[in-house]
Amino acid sequence: MANNLTSKQRAYLKSLAVDLNPIIQIGKDSVTPENIASIDEAFNNRELIKISVLKNCADVPRDIAEVVAERTRSQVVQVIGRKIVLYRPDREKPRIILPSPKEQKQ
Repeated sequence: MANNLTSKQRAYLKSLAVDLNPIIQIGKDSVTPENIASIDEAFNNRELIKISVLKNCADVPRDIAEVVAERTRSQVVQVIGRKIVLYRPDREKPRIILPSPKEQKQ
């Protein structure tokens, strides 16, 4: 996604993600087209999702986060241990209102 989150926006999203339960699990097959389809589908209903990378997955969670974010046109909010939080605003009716950045960078 082209526009990156500011540290203030990222902190706000992290605070919202604390109470989220992981809705997708990445297992030993790592990132599959089915995972991507499920994550895309999840973004139809919510803007912030948490993903759990299972212990039987050999890939690094940070790498998985980057791949998934790229394929779903979302942004990585954070990766803590084996948990990934992604954000993708709804194009028509955003439900999460981010703090506005002090200055726009182009």
